Amino acid sequence: MTARLKLGGQALAVALVLGLLALLVWKIAHQNGGGVAEKIDHGKVATAPNFTLDRLGSDSTVALSSLRGKAVVLNFWASWCRPCNQEAPALEAASHRYGGHAVVLGIDVRDASGEASKFVRRHELSYPVLHDNRDVTWPKYGLTGLPETFFVDPRGRVVGHVTGQVSPDELRNGIQEALRA
Repeated sequence: MTARLKLGGQALAVALVLGLLALLVWKIAHQNGGGVAEKIDHGKVATAPNFTLDRLGSDSTVALSSLRGKAVVLNFWASWCRPCNQEAPALEAASHRYGGHAVVLGIDVRDASGEASKFVRRHELSYPVLHDNRDVTWPKYGLTGLPETFFVDPRGRVVGHVTGQVSPDELRNGIQEALRA
């Protein structure tokens, strides 16, 4: 009888561990509560959540709401992210090409500000770069990794989303969609 009781206890312990593991996997998969990314990826229209962040290397701040009336490209990145490094030249080129009509806004997340500043210098970025060291934007936008890019129309609605490295064609199409909206 004690061997059976011991075996039953072990089976119960294994079932409990498997249940907790399943709960952990579910929580990781749904940790962001969806955010804007999930809505856009399911074809819904979403208003871009406002934020105010420090401009990298400056004492000034930028609020997304201050850019209302212009199309905005929100590019979330970090200096340690390889695809972020690869897409930086295309974002810089887009900032010059659409300068008067669309604003490229880089948002450095989960990164040290010193490393982010080196990234900006290395890629000679001239567009505004903000530093989110408090995880203000990650949950609101439902980021799942880096890089991620969102296209916001002049009325503040997110009209496009690219997960992963954004290509020059995706940038052009996303900006044109934001300008048309």
